[in-house]
Amino acid sequence: MEPEAFGKLVATHGAALALFARQWCGTPDDVVQTAFLKLVRLRTPPDKPVPWLYAVVRNAARDAARAARRRNTYETRAAEATITWFVPADDPAGLDAQLAATALTTLPDDLREIIVMHLWGGLTFEQIADVLGSSASTVFRRYGTGLARLREQLRAPCKVS
Repeated sequence: MEPEAFGKLVATHGAALALFARQWCGTPDDVVQTAFLKLVRLRTPPDKPVPWLYAVVRNAARDAARAARRRNTYETRAAEATITWFVPADDPAGLDAQLAATALTTLPDDLREIIVMHLWGGLTFEQIADVLGSSASTVFRRYGTGLARLREQLRAPCKVS
């Protein structure tokens, strides 16, 4: 396909194809871009490229929607299977999730990523050290520093088991 004809096809039909894809999936622009890339890669372009694009976009958008539903189902099941870190906010002895999340964002990147990898990712200090190119003892020390800062911000007592 000639570049001028391709450019005209994108300009003329790109927005309509995105609107068409939006009825099925949450990533219509990605679906349309992929369809145009498939068109460019064809050795022999279709005789009627516009209907061909609509068919490709329709199929890809439906596939994307199915994939998003599968991912959502998987993530929901995984979330239900994990340990609950926070208790409801109305529990006076508990930790409010929103306050904790806000406090976590105030930490420096190096402390925050260690806490997230360890608590939510389940990585050991040795594994985190491998990821960061550091030593396990440094990771452990930064983890302790990060928790201390969080306790200070949240005015939470240290509960050691």
